[in-house]
Amino acid sequence: MPAPRSARGGVDPKLLEMLACPLTKGRLIWKPETCELVSPAARIAYPVRDGVPIMLPSEARSLRDDELQQ
Repeated sequence: MPAPRSARGGVDPKLLEMLACPLTKGRLIWKPETCELVSPAARIAYPVRDGVPIMLPSEARSLRDDELQQ
């Protein structure tokens, strides 16, 4: 069953409250412009495809310093 999505096509806010970075167990920040969940502590971004967060470290991309400051 796919994850619920908000009306804007992103991640459902209730789902976002329950999700944590699998590496750091820290908070995640939804970035609608890139359709990713960002883990500031791990300095990586997890993709969200069709409203489903892909929470695999092997699927995440590393973030540059300038991306973390946004």
